[in-house]
Amino acid sequence: MTKQDLAEAELKLEHYKQKWQLVPDGKAFSTDWSLLQPVLHKNEPAILKIAMEQEERLGGVLMTWWNGEGAAKVLNYDTEALLLERAVGKASLMDIVKDGQDDEASRIICAVIAKLHEPRPQPLPELIPLTTWFKELAPAAKLQRGVFVDSLRYADELLKDQHDIVPLHGDIHYENILDSGRRGWIAIDPKRLIGERTFDYTNLFCNPDITIAGAPGRLSRQLQIVAQEANLDPKRLLKWIIAWAGLSASWFLNDGEDALADVEAELLVAKIALAELEKF
Repeated sequence: MTKQDLAEAELKLEHYKQKWQLVPDGKAFSTDWSLLQPVLHKNEPAILKIAMEQEERLGGVLMTWWNGEGAAKVLNYDTEALLLERAVGKASLMDIVKDGQDDEASRIICAVIAKLHEPRPQPLPELIPLTTWFKELAPAAKLQRGVFVDSLRYADELLKDQHDIVPLHGDIHYENILDSGRRGWIAIDPKRLIGERTFDYTNLFCNPDITIAGAPGRLSRQLQIVAQEANLDPKRLLKWIIAWAGLSASWFLNDGEDALADVEAELLVAKIALAELEKF
């Protein structure tokens, strides 16, 4: 976020604190594309988010549709600001993994995703098809070749014949699922996608970091756990992992030399998944 973006976000933050009668309950902090502040809303802990990028703003549409089922409750929303319940639980998925309970963390993630994928009676909001997201993979495969070609091949195969189409979070990782306290684990920061439900499980295999994700036997073990917990075909899940890892790597390529380590990390996961796929 540039200084100008930050200054603009700070003005909006003050505006919405007044508009929604919010009481500051901690210092504001910034991420790459958002400014957030802990607040009190009707004496309950909440978080006010000002997004400075269109994709971040539109994620609130899907959060509203989920209506607090598997996700943080939306307390107020418009096109430039999002007020969410604040997760006040003490647990974190990162700590669970560091404590040697990687399997348990995967089961928690699967349970949250399952809640997000449950049908709702209300009409769907406008969502982005997975096919649109994957358009950047083809140019990377043409220029980079190698594993990117494998990723593109499986992406094309899967996208032409998607199963179980649902609204997707699109960015499931260990810091986007939080301990809410009394309501259990909840998701935040979706990307507003729609497509095959298997896709939402793929990023789990690239996280929480490459030391864990790339450890010998880790992908194979989590593949068994996720396939069982989510009732997925493990072979098809592997293909989605390869497709996703290639797409993620192609995005990191656009970030230049500073992101080369991230590119290599994603490609390593794709290579491990390719080796696992050969066993089927």
